[in-house]
Amino acid sequence: MSHDHPHDHDHPHDHAHDKWKHDGVKVIPGNSLDPNTAQTPGMDRKAAINFARAGAQKLWAGTVAIHPNAKTGAHHHGALESVIYVVRGRARMRWGEHLEFTAEAGPGDFIFIPPYVPHQEINASRDEVLECVLVRSDNEAVVVNLDIEPVEQPEDVKWIDPIHKS
Repeated sequence: MSHDHPHDHDHPHDHAHDKWKHDGVKVIPGNSLDPNTAQTPGMDRKAAINFARAGAQKLWAGTVAIHPNAKTGAHHHGALESVIYVVRGRARMRWGEHLEFTAEAGPGDFIFIPPYVPHQEINASRDEVLECVLVRSDNEAVVVNLDIEPVEQPEDVKWIDPIHKS
């Protein structure tokens, strides 16, 4: 849409330009994440995307680091769905009323946690930090810490793709 005359007057798209400049895409530098977020003992969460920082209405995203051989307390995230993407290290997840189920994930793997599922993240490595990206289905970081007596030997559960079963 080019014009053959100079622009001395307002066009409606000039206002859209200004709107999108500040209300459009936002890039949040990795070194400016916010540590002032709900914490669970044993992990260090930092917010990247939420309402206060980016205007997100339906998402919360950030990072978590779990030190070698460390684990979180048992917790859940209320009605929120959560996704964990493993960047570095080895994650062991335990879940259930008594953390009776377990599965492991490595770099490049995704973990899905449905609403209200009691769970615990464990760094399965004795010498490497576990680094993950977290995304939740609301703009607030809901964390409900639980007092659970875990079973001694959890059952290993492998994921089966319901769409591509073969």
